[in-house]
Amino acid sequence: MKKDIIIPTVENVYIAAVKEWNEDFQEDCWYAYLVNDTDNNLEMAIVVSKAYGFINGEPRNTGMFRNAFAEVAPKSAVKIELLENNVLQLDNEFAVTYFLNNTLYDKIFVFKTNTINDKGTRDIPVINKRGVLLK
Repeated sequence: MKKDIIIPTVENVYIAAVKEWNEDFQEDCWYAYLVNDTDNNLEMAIVVSKAYGFINGEPRNTGMFRNAFAEVAPKSAVKIELLENNVLQLDNEFAVTYFLNNTLYDKIFVFKTNTINDKGTRDIPVINKRGVLLK
């Protein structure tokens, strides 16, 4: 039975962390984006995020954030959420589920502890900004 289950591979859909100016805080802050670098719409995209790990030997977990997008246009990106400085020292997990051509896709992306930083930035496709990219 298991051999009959086809699990499609997620390609050209990424999670990116991009540093941008935040008017409310009057400083640069990191934001998570869902990047669609395909030639098709992502339909009913759902992103569930959480952070977990240890700070000073103490276990820390955040609540889960759920974001839903009816469509993500081809060659575009949508802002998911602000990544507070406190959660950058934890593992940040993004579970992404979406439909593409009537097929359900699912992938978990994890920014490991302290990997969201200025030294790890590179050009992000579609957004035309620098940031940290998970493929």
